Amino acid sequence: MMRVAAIDCGTNSVRLLIAAVGAGGLSDVERRMEIVRLGQDVDRTGRLAPEALERTFTAMRGYAGLIDRHEAARVRVVATSATRDAANRQEFVDGVREIFGTEPEVITGAEEAELSFTGATRDLVRLSPETGMPSCEGTRPPYLVVDIGGGSTEFVLGSTHVEAALSVDIGCVRLTERHLRDAGDPPSAEAVEAATADIDDALDRVAAEVPVERAMTLVGLAGSVTTVAGMALELPEYDPEKIHHSRIAAGQVHDIAERLLGMAVARRSAIPVMHPGRVDVIGAGALILDRIVSRYGFGEVVTSERDILDGIAWSIAKP
Repeated sequence: MMRVAAIDCGTNSVRLLIAAVGAGGLSDVERRMEIVRLGQDVDRTGRLAPEALERTFTAMRGYAGLIDRHEAARVRVVATSATRDAANRQEFVDGVREIFGTEPEVITGAEEAELSFTGATRDLVRLSPETGMPSCEGTRPPYLVVDIGGGSTEFVLGSTHVEAALSVDIGCVRLTERHLRDAGDPPSAEAVEAATADIDDALDRVAAEVPVERAMTLVGLAGSVTTVAGMALELPEYDPEKIHHSRIAAGQVHDIAERLLGMAVARRSAIPVMHPGRVDVIGAGALILDRIVSRYGFGEVVTSERDILDGIAWSIAKP
């Protein structure tokens, strides 16, 4: 079986998937995630900070060792929002080329949306040979796939392929730095209102370009969504198998967002499913999810542990 390696370098984290490609599709060999906060202060300065670049390169050097050990035949490195926005992104490109021997792709929002949709829906829409029904029972296309990242959020509508998509600059890191970072611990009501207004403006732009009213199922991706799901399920520790394809009611999403925004950072860090690198930005991420569910009238969100990383792997798994 051929092995492929996919690296997704986002605003908040850098992630690796090494997968074996077979007749049944992809199977995980290694799946890793490091919080590096590459997008530190990019919204304010327009540049990647030297310390953020070094954190990212350190994580990538470790990933390169794993790729060599598992003898991956193909490697693709993709970078998203923070790198698109940075004036000094060539420093990032040069560093990645030195580590992996391949040029990183600084993809557009549209390309990011396509990869996220593929990763999220590949197993969701696969039909069971016994029943002819989708593998996640009860879900119906078209799907609105929402990938809440650190710097941007992608909205993708489709059934088996992308029909409409838009990337907007609202993400958990960007909104935290813009509105919540210096607004108290926990943030003030005024700061939360300002962040909410920012999100709602973006959601208006999305609704003008993506026919969200056609969507029958909302699928949520990435760490903010999976953390909210883990809290809703009251898991004693982070468990991706239990989180994958879990369905979280709109009321639960709203209650958890309010709880997180009302907590001091120290209290958030005690939540069993919370990654330490997500503690300071999870309030903004949960607020984005809550506003999406509320503004677009969804009764629940289906959580997916499969996302852009899986989409990248599928893109290089083809013969």
